[in-house]
Amino acid sequence: MSAAPTAAGLGGTPELDPAPSPGTRLRWAVSDAAAVTGRNLLAYVRVPQLVVFSTIQPIMFVLIFRYVFGGAIQVPGGSFVDFLMPGIFVQTVAFGAVGTGVGLAEDLGKGLIERFRSLPMARSSVLAGRTAADLVRNVFVVFLMCVVGFLVGFRVGTGPIAFLAGILVILAFGYALSWVFALVGLRAANAETAQAVAFPTLFPLVFASSAFVPVESMPGWLQAFAANQPVSVTVDATRALMLGGPTAGVVLQALAWTVGILAVFAPLAVRRYRRAG
Repeated sequence: MSAAPTAAGLGGTPELDPAPSPGTRLRWAVSDAAAVTGRNLLAYVRVPQLVVFSTIQPIMFVLIFRYVFGGAIQVPGGSFVDFLMPGIFVQTVAFGAVGTGVGLAEDLGKGLIERFRSLPMARSSVLAGRTAADLVRNVFVVFLMCVVGFLVGFRVGTGPIAFLAGILVILAFGYALSWVFALVGLRAANAETAQAVAFPTLFPLVFASSAFVPVESMPGWLQAFAANQPVSVTVDATRALMLGGPTAGVVLQALAWTVGILAVFAPLAVRRYRRAG
């Protein structure tokens, strides 16, 4: 798919170039990643249960928190459903990122990763394609959760541009987390192990955050962690963009977390991929 004859069935050109220019290598890498993205999106089409199962959990969270716990949780100066939905959006992409690791672990167990590594393709393209496909899935799932939110009473307090910016912040954060769990999946012995490692890591970040309750309602010893960890910062940025309030500082913090996670875990995942198999 890259500097030698392109792998059959995955796209690209079959031309030989003993010394390709950086621009040519970049085009090949993008073409390889696009082909892998298409492969993974096709898997979602052929097995729609993969998307259905990823939507059931967040819908259940919405219904439980909205109609079971909502009356017991007080949010100063606003309605609980408006407070809740930005947290649900972030929680949805965070747990959805686990699918990246599980999928890669499955491919590794089936020998597909070893096959990809034997092909003349860019080393980053398999992971870039997998995370891009999961980003597309997140777009669909977040759109669905927006519909569910509006049905249960969520209302945007700003405007369409700010709301869209909030969605972009959420999707970018989910994409960054996909690289974290890509590394987990490549290091796991199998898909079950990847899932077993991912959820205990993610649960404290999601539930000890501002996603579902105000940080001020937590014990004092927990508030410092809850207020400054990446899930809370991203949720707070999303709320500011969707509901109103001071925006620039918290959005910059959320983007800094996203860029930092990508900068650390994308190279680590690519390095691990080179040695996987």
